Amino acid sequence: MSEQPVATRRRQQESTGQPRRIPRQQRGRDRFEKILAVAAELIESHGSDGLKMSEIVEKAGLSFGALYQYFPDKSAIIRTLAERFNEEGRRCVEAELAKVGGAEALPGALANIVDEYYAFFRREPVMRDIWHATHTDKLLQQVDAEDMEFHAQALLAVLVRLWPQRESRELLAIARLTMQLVAAAVRYAVSLEKEEGARAIVLFKKMQVADISRLLK
Repeated sequence: MSEQPVATRRRQQESTGQPRRIPRQQRGRDRFEKILAVAAELIESHGSDGLKMSEIVEKAGLSFGALYQYFPDKSAIIRTLAERFNEEGRRCVEAELAKVGGAEALPGALANIVDEYYAFFRREPVMRDIWHATHTDKLLQQVDAEDMEFHAQALLAVLVRLWPQRESRELLAIARLTMQLVAAAVRYAVSLEKEEGARAIVLFKKMQVADISRLLK
């Protein structure tokens, strides 16, 4: 079965970047997971830009019909992988912020979040590539925006608890900007050689602690 007829029909429909369906039966779940595993291997080897549905079909031993049954295009596959990686990051952020009992503990929690994210992206080359894809693909930008807002809201809840007298609008702005700066710093650091990136992270943490301490006095 050739890819072209399927691809031609698919291009006639607007892509949503979402999986077509999530299987419930074990056989379908196994096939769904195999597609994602194969896609991750190919992304690690060739990058997300070089990911091809035809290669997934070949390596996974599936037909195009079986592949498109779950994923309408490669953006849907990349989005699914990105959302799974993001879930790990969210658990990290929630765990660190849950430890904040007072204002003095907040800088340390944020520093730990920076360290965890930097280590995560260093050990996950697939996620580094996918993270880049979410900033260059319009459909995938939504994934990053949703993830950033989750982190901002998690931090906002802590700020409101610690500084209830401050305007919520101001605290929300601080929470959003803080998480954007964390993401930018980590993205920059992982683009460097390992030792240089680690030094950049140390410097950023010092700057971040000073900035948030000054803002919330």
